[in-house]
Amino acid sequence: MPLKMRKSPVRPNPDACPIGTCMDLIGGMWTPNIIWYLSGGARRFSELREDVKPISAKMLSTRLKEMEAVGIVDRTVVDTSPPSVEYSLTVLGRELVPAIEAIARVGQKLKREQAKKRMSLAR
Repeated sequence: MPLKMRKSPVRPNPDACPIGTCMDLIGGMWTPNIIWYLSGGARRFSELREDVKPISAKMLSTRLKEMEAVGIVDRTVVDTSPPSVEYSLTVLGRELVPAIEAIARVGQKLKREQAKKRMSLAR
């Protein structure tokens, strides 16, 4: 007898899935790294480029513009000579930091497990 298909008790609106919305943003290449480095405070473009090696200037610029457009990054022009720009996380952007930290913790555990398995296979 085939198993009966169970219905999920979680029924979000598929057109407005909050998990999908968030994952579309933080699932992008380099985005979690940028959030991670901005969690320490405002950074200039050149500082971020140094932090997030080997990202290209074009990709960093693209990601920062995307993050600014959705409201997780603020761009501030600093009145210096020559003028410079600083990027920082908005209040909404800072809400992503615990999620990034949790993902990093699980990633470290996964790396340790993979290393254990490689060592046991090498014996």
